[in-house]
Amino acid sequence: MNGRHEGRPPPRAVVLDTDGVLLDSATAHAAAWKTAFDACLIGRAPFDADAEYRRHVDGRSRYDGAGAFLASRGIRLPPGSPDDPPGCDTVWAVAARKEAVFREALASGAVVAFADAEKALTALSALHVPCAAVSASRHARALLASTGLDRLLTVVVDGGDAARLALPGKPDPALFLHAAARLGTSPGDTAVVEDALAGVRAARRGGFGLVVGLDRTPDGHGGASLHAEGADLVVPDLTALVRKTWSKRT
Repeated sequence: MNGRHEGRPPPRAVVLDTDGVLLDSATAHAAAWKTAFDACLIGRAPFDADAEYRRHVDGRSRYDGAGAFLASRGIRLPPGSPDDPPGCDTVWAVAARKEAVFREALASGAVVAFADAEKALTALSALHVPCAAVSASRHARALLASTGLDRLLTVVVDGGDAARLALPGKPDPALFLHAAARLGTSPGDTAVVEDALAGVRAARRGGFGLVVGLDRTPDGHGGASLHAEGADLVVPDLTALVRKTWSKRT
């Protein structure tokens, strides 16, 4: 943890990203994006489901992620509309293809909770530290319920909530700020845990008291980028975060 947090009490609440932090769903998302993008990249280099996924897509809404990646490759498509069928003619059509592929992955049971998620959330509950899960995906609430993690969460804010409340996606901090408000804590008294670069950037912009980068890569190669985006602390799993941040209270 960096020096600006030394001597300060631990955060009173925690807001956690869902995909890649609580649920092992980032791989399924990245694979679905690869299928959608590669269909539109004929004659071009294929989509990198690691580096380009993290840089342009991870943590963003489907439309924003599709638009960001396509723009990075110099591909300009008309926006289209949310009811466009899957394809490559509009940004919404590309997003629709990704959604169709991802739904197939969900039906096959491809998404599970990380082993450390329940342990960490249980420990935080015992310490009376309320937790919120945040996601740009409309599937998050149902997936959290299917894994049983929802019972350990005080608040869930997903893509459906974002659409209903017109909350902009990351790197805007609106989702995190809304979750903290529902937890009843100020941003300065709240930690945010993110594995996505856009999410770390959003948490820093939101003025959160502790911005935690979660680097689940086997060799820890994502840590430097998370620090560069503004993470105060980078950990390999959620149980390490609990030990480092709330150890004096355990």
